[in-house]
Amino acid sequence: MHLNCGSADANVHDFLPRHLANAQRSQRVRSNHQSFSIGTVSQDLAFSSSHSAMTLVLPVSLGSLPIGATRVRFKQTQAPVAALGIQSPPSSFSGSVDWVKVTDGEFFQTDSRPIMLFDGVCNLCNGGVRFVRDNDRNRMIRYEALQSESGRKLLQRCGRSSDDISSVVLVEKDRCSIKSEAVLRIMEFLGLPFPQLAFFLKIAPLFVRDFSYDIVANNRYALFGRTETESCEI
Repeated sequence: MHLNCGSADANVHDFLPRHLANAQRSQRVRSNHQSFSIGTVSQDLAFSSSHSAMTLVLPVSLGSLPIGATRVRFKQTQAPVAALGIQSPPSSFSGSVDWVKVTDGEFFQTDSRPIMLFDGVCNLCNGGVRFVRDNDRNRMIRYEALQSESGRKLLQRCGRSSDDISSVVLVEKDRCSIKSEAVLRIMEFLGLPFPQLAFFLKIAPLFVRDFSYDIVANNRYALFGRTETESCEI
């Protein structure tokens, strides 16, 4: 057999330069694709969220491994409240006070009678309290000034502001009445003929009764004056 060694040497010399040129081009392509390596990923990449993780596709080269898209997952964490400039509420914060429960034990645990809240410095209101007391033969109603500590608590039980003295309020264990409804409800606890009179007055629409009540209540100091002390002689 005859071997053509000269031709083989020529092929080898031809192949090596081409192979080296191709390898250099591949290396340049790999260098262009390497935007950064895994080692450059640091804590500077932070995401503040309380939901799912984020996937970031990074073109990287790992030693002798072929170049490809490597998925790097960044776990999203919730940013501290202090970092956002928001102050956390105190640990003792527990929402609004349940004034029904608070006042039940103090005012209705041993005595279920309703409580009439009145303006303690209003002459008209004080006169109304004396009138109710004189006609409440069975002592069915208790009394508290709106300005008193007990009155403030009971106002909040009824869902009203603790400094709201614009209306008489009748506080019962299971309900609260204001304005004309409170007046008519108080009349139902008195002796004859006031319960019957209250029944007939309820024929008038509520907005008419409350409108009349507001006219008198808003001008009570001008029409009837006020007392020097903040309590009524009960």
